[in-house]
This record gives sequence, structure tokens and C-alpha cells, in this order.
Amino acid sequence: MAETLMQAVVHYALRDGAIELREVLAPAEIADDEVLLASRAVGVCGSEVHQFHNQQSWTVNVPVILGHEFCGVVARAGKAVKGFREGDRVCSETAASICGECLYCRSGEYNLCPKRLGFGALRDGAMAEFVKVPARCLHHLPDAVPFAKAALTEPCCVAYNATCVHTNIRPGDAVLVFGPGPIGLLCLALAKRSGAGWLGVVGLPQDAPRLAIARQLGADRVIEGGREEMLSAVRSVGDGLGVDVVIDAAGHSATLELGLAAVRPKGQITKVGWGPQPLNFSLDPLVQKAVRLQGSFSHNFPIWEKVIALMAAGQLDPSPLVGRTEPLSGWRACFDEMGAGRIVKGVLLPEKG
Repeated sequence: MAETLMQAVVHYALRDGAIELREVLAPAEIADDEVLLASRAVGVCGSEVHQFHNQQSWTVNVPVILGHEFCGVVARAGKAVKGFREGDRVCSETAASICGECLYCRSGEYNLCPKRLGFGALRDGAMAEFVKVPARCLHHLPDAVPFAKAALTEPCCVAYNATCVHTNIRPGDAVLVFGPGPIGLLCLALAKRSGAGWLGVVGLPQDAPRLAIARQLGADRVIEGGREEMLSAVRSVGDGLGVDVVIDAAGHSATLELGLAAVRPKGQITKVGWGPQPLNFSLDPLVQKAVRLQGSFSHNFPIWEKVIALMAAGQLDPSPLVGRTEPLSGWRACFDEMGAGRIVKGVLLPEKG
């Protein structure tokens, strides 16, 4: 095929501020098991804001096109692709490459594949007019879910895995969420849908706009004053021994210590937020309280199918998180406003190719 140019948001060097809009070559060839996807909406992830400031704790192969929360229209399908054809509305998972042979791949937990490579960090992503996607990543997108909303399917899946798969929430449980970012707020919404009887969210004073959305999503208490306010709120619930469930969606390791103080004996803590800092505190309360602590990472095929069904039925609506939509040329406004905490989520709408 003839070479054509397209616009793309490119992370081009491992230093602060090294992201820009560039003209790059559009993908010319696709493998037999791939599709060429015309991007229609791409969510901006907090991880990409970290990459913009070179604060990531994961490997990035630069130069790389950003964008791992995306949906679009199949522009061309490889010869071996089944179930998808030109014109189909789809959204895509994030595992651009997996080995397909390890225990985790063979058991459907390919999100844990040691050789997994993600879009936007180790493979070119979808903040561009076109992106190559393995057909195994695709899910059909119902007409009831518009592209701008479908761009948030991926963070919904992260939250579903943490809240509904790794965490056992019973009706009436008290649940405390640390971090009112996109994942924390979606965990809150899913905890409410799972039957939580009391919902609290812990943030910082600068998180006021995000905490307002937490109230909108059903939080009974928002906490922004620090450890003592948090403990006071927890002691006011039930028998005062702590919450049944802590979901740590904050991007700092220190919140785990607060979570251990807040959780009741035999309670659960699920950590889904990344934080490269050392702990610098004792884990003795984990033992003393016999607390179950688990991590949660990414998602897999059945989670996507459930989340898409919830969104199509109107039972999970991430729209309140979206504070700004822009064309690719407006990427910087989304990044800056998310970084400053003025909005929870930005969505880019690539120009049609």
C-alpha cells in the first residue's frame, strides 16, 4: 500500500514534557490476525499524564504513540480474522502482545502474562487516526454505547476486576476507597452496585472536584482531612471496628498504611493503585488483624463482556468522569487539566481518516 501520513500523540523521549502531536506514517500492512482500526475515541489515562512528566514506574519504548483506552471502527480486517469485518464498531483491550503459551495465557488470565506488552507504552497505541490491533483484543460495541463513553470501557474493566473479581463485597458491607481518580471513582460505583451499605472516599483538599463526583456516584462520606478525619469516619460506621473492605486506588504506597488502620479484623484490602515509593512502615497490623491483602491488575475477556453489557443496559455509566473532550490537537489541555486535578478524565476524538 502507498504510504500515508496521520496525526498521532507521540511520547518521543524519556524526559519531562517529551510528548507532542506529530505526523507519522499510518500503518500500511496488517498481519492476517489483525485489524486496522480507525480510532474514534481515546481516553486519557493518568498513567499517560505520568509519562508526560517522566514519572512512570514501568518500561516505555520510545518513540511510541500513546493511547490504550480506545474504541473505533474496523477499517480493514486481516485474512484470518473471524467475527469482525469492515465497518464494525468495536472497543479494544490493552494487551497488544502476549506469548499465548504460558500458564496464564492458556488459562485466560493473559493480563498476567510475563511477556505481555501494552498499547501506548511498549506498542503503538490509539492516540492516532489509525492503529493496528490483534483481533483477539476486540469486542463488539453495541449501538447503545456511544464512542465517547466506550473510550472509558478499559478503566471500567480495571475497576470491575478489582471490585467485583478480587474483592468479595456482600450487601451491607462498609467500603472505603482511597483515591478519587478514575479507577477509584469507578470502584466506588461498582461497590455500590455490588450492595455496599456504606461508601467512603478518601482524597486530598485539592481533590474537591473529584470528591464532588464521588458524592454524585453515591458516596456517603468524602474525607479530605487526613488520618484522624479518616479514622473518625471509620469509627462512626457500625460497631466502630473498621470497614469491611478497603480499595486502595491511590498512586502512593503510603495509603496502604492508612488502609491497614481503617480495615476491621478479618477484613479485605485490594490494592489497584500504582506507587513506586518504598513502604517504610510495619506490616504487623496485617498479621494482627488477619487481613486479606490482594493486588489487582488489568482485566481479561469475560470482564470486558460483562462491563460492556452493564454499560449497554445503562447500569454502569462512566460519563460523569469525563470533564473534557478534544480532537487530537487538544491533547495538552486534557493532560494539563487531569494533572492539575481539575477534571477526572479527558477523552480525545481523533479526526476521521
